Amino acid sequence: MNLLQTLGDGAVVAKRNLIKIKRVPDLLVFSTAMPIMFVLLFAYVFGGSIEIPGMNYREFLMAGIFAQTVLFGATITGSGLAEDITKGIIDRFRSLPMARSAVLVGRTTSDLLNNALIVAIMMLSGLVVGWRIHSSPLEALAGVGLLLLFAYAFSWAMAWVGLLVRSPEVFNNASFIFIFPLSYIANTFVQSEKLPTALRHFAEWNPVSAVTQATRELFGNTSPLSPPPDVWPLQHPVLASLGWVVIFLAVFIPLANHQYKRAVAR
Repeated sequence: MNLLQTLGDGAVVAKRNLIKIKRVPDLLVFSTAMPIMFVLLFAYVFGGSIEIPGMNYREFLMAGIFAQTVLFGATITGSGLAEDITKGIIDRFRSLPMARSAVLVGRTTSDLLNNALIVAIMMLSGLVVGWRIHSSPLEALAGVGLLLLFAYAFSWAMAWVGLLVRSPEVFNNASFIFIFPLSYIANTFVQSEKLPTALRHFAEWNPVSAVTQATRELFGNTSPLSPPPDVWPLQHPVLASLGWVVIFLAVFIPLANHQYKRAVAR
């Protein structure tokens, strides 16, 4: 199977997954409801008690919400694959003259498009609560692109987990083991320097912190009164984020493809 056929077959699988979202809109509704709830919760309940020198907390908050949103959005990849294996959909794909890797390519691509829609909805929600972009249009587009690129790379990690556990229920529990430390022990909702020492070191090298910091800088949501970061990933967050993207893709694309071969051979 050549690359063009893999991409073509992957596009067909992606279209099938997008049609599923259209027919079951609850998937989109509930995947956006929780991030919107987090925006309202932190902006109006906790925001008054969290002070960021030199800026509105809501503008500080939104980059963290965006990063957390794409993390949760990437889990759709793993749960979708686990569900397809459980229902025998993968066995039907095996009977078709299609590239084997097209299932994973199509799944991750459709979830990337789904994440793009969710990020757009979250940006509108942020505008409602007072968030604003203070950078140029190109920088803002770069911020959105970086978020989606990170989401795509992380979806391959979730694909591996979904194929590893083979059950949507188990995947939902397993994914939270990764998602919660990554999204909360970070600079998503509070400044990392305010965390206890051990947690601060984890947060400073957390890939989500790099993506969040990069997004804040590209959207112009940084405070001139905040002390400059003293660790490389937060001093150069765009480069660090791109580095994490490369690492995730290099590690989890082979792992996911290998686990897919094992899963369909059972």
